[in-house]
Amino acid sequence: MKREKRDDMSFSKKRSFTFGAYGGVDRFTCADETRPEDNMLDILDSPESENKTFLSTSGSHRDTELFEIIEKLQGSRIDEQRCEFPLPLKSQLLTNGRELPLILPSKLGGYWIDPPLESLRDVSPTTSHRGLYPETFDIMERDAEAKVYHEFFRSRYHHSFTAADPSLGPLVLSVCLEEEENKLRVILRMRECSLHGVFSISLFPSIPSAVELAKLLCDRVTVSKFDVVSYLKAPELITTFDEHRVSPNFKFGVLYQRDGQLTEEDILGNNQESQEFKDFLSVLGGTVQLHGFTGFRGGLDVCHGQTGTEAIFTSFHGRDIMFHVSTKLPFTESDPQQLQRKRHIGNDIVAVVFQEGQTPFFSDLVKSHFLHCFLVVRRIQREEDGEGAAYQVCVTAREDVPPFGPVLPDPPIFTDHLQLREFLLTKLINAEISCCKAQQFRRLELRTRSSLLDNLKAELTNRSQVMMGDPLQSVVSSSEGVRGVPEGSGGFIENFKRAIRVRSHSFETLGGPRKTVGSPLQKPKIEKDGESDKAPGLVSASSELSGAAELKNQTNQEET
Repeated sequence: MKREKRDDMSFSKKRSFTFGAYGGVDRFTCADETRPEDNMLDILDSPESENKTFLSTSGSHRDTELFEIIEKLQGSRIDEQRCEFPLPLKSQLLTNGRELPLILPSKLGGYWIDPPLESLRDVSPTTSHRGLYPETFDIMERDAEAKVYHEFFRSRYHHSFTAADPSLGPLVLSVCLEEEENKLRVILRMRECSLHGVFSISLFPSIPSAVELAKLLCDRVTVSKFDVVSYLKAPELITTFDEHRVSPNFKFGVLYQRDGQLTEEDILGNNQESQEFKDFLSVLGGTVQLHGFTGFRGGLDVCHGQTGTEAIFTSFHGRDIMFHVSTKLPFTESDPQQLQRKRHIGNDIVAVVFQEGQTPFFSDLVKSHFLHCFLVVRRIQREEDGEGAAYQVCVTAREDVPPFGPVLPDPPIFTDHLQLREFLLTKLINAEISCCKAQQFRRLELRTRSSLLDNLKAELTNRSQVMMGDPLQSVVSSSEGVRGVPEGSGGFIENFKRAIRVRSHSFETLGGPRKTVGSPLQKPKIEKDGESDKAPGLVSASSELSGAAELKNQTNQEET
């Protein structure tokens, strides 16, 4: 029996994305609010499909056809995510007995590899020669100018100014006079960046104006006047803006690649951990139970166990690091793409790949909008080390990611586990900071910074006008979200009026003798909070209830 055709139905197939990675099954959307199953059946029975043979004698058979079609669509989506490479290459990699590189370049390009493949031709994992490199490594700063204001300005007397430039947009200027060193320290915040400069007072016949100082830092400034910031809590707002990129927390993905695995599905489908992989995880950090974990959780669930029961966590030079280990994330038997795992690892910027065997990793093997860098580590056996194990390291990143340290040794082999840990954690942190300079993240950072600077300038202007007693200027309470410090909306005057109004109503309602008790006035709030601070002997329970009822009636009359 045919279904009636809907004339007003518009049908489209929409690809779903999950947390920076390709998502689950395809979803079907239409103009009306019918179920996806009904939409599929309408298409199967539409005139355009009459030339095809569909056995629809029973509802169960038609449901079977529906699921077969969905399975085919899902299979095509999985094929789109696979890394493409010639089939002879796959058979060659699996049968070749010689040492293979850790990383092979993508057929489409777009990635750099360190060390390059040509530099490893004559390097054997059994060689005894090792290059010299420092015992400790330097960690990059995400924003070198971020803490200048907190370090040099907040502890000294200084002034801040705001302006709106026709071409540059909002400007926030901070000026500090360091009399002990006879210097002027200046910071100019613009949408693109913040400029910091130090000038000797002897260069000027008199203290320069805010406009002159701004033009010394940026000759594109065209404003003729800056407004003074008089808000008392302005340093808190400015510090929050300057340090919005500074974070002591990092999260990285960890993938486990076994011998012969050449696809993303195979790697994400690993559910067992070998002893070698467990030993490597112990180099990165310690195992923690997620339930009730109070440290940096990196987006993992610490209450209901929906992201697994344990994870790898460590603290490194004052920074907390959470690892999203693929084998510790939830495994879904019916999902070959393992989206529960990819939603976390695909949303990271840098990931570690641990290899067992000689199967190389392709630079673009994992499809993700966010993953820009991979550190591949392979466990090898060195002849001169006897039974001891060594680790070979290789790095690949997208071509717009600048190089970052520390430099790999020559050859890139580590036998000391403590030295390997120091190198890997430093390399991972520097990799994420360097990836943020890539084009995709740079555009995102520019939009975020522009929005935050607009809010900062508006907040400083509004709060300063309220401080100076401008009754026409209202404060936008939502802009307090820049720093998240709660404060009453409407400014000091509105808060004062509200307090006087509440006090007068309390006097009128409770009367003279009862005004000293205070408990009836606070009773509604106390009942709401589920607490009680009633002092025994001051007033009876009946008088408290009657006072609360009178106050409630008075409040209702006021609202009416």
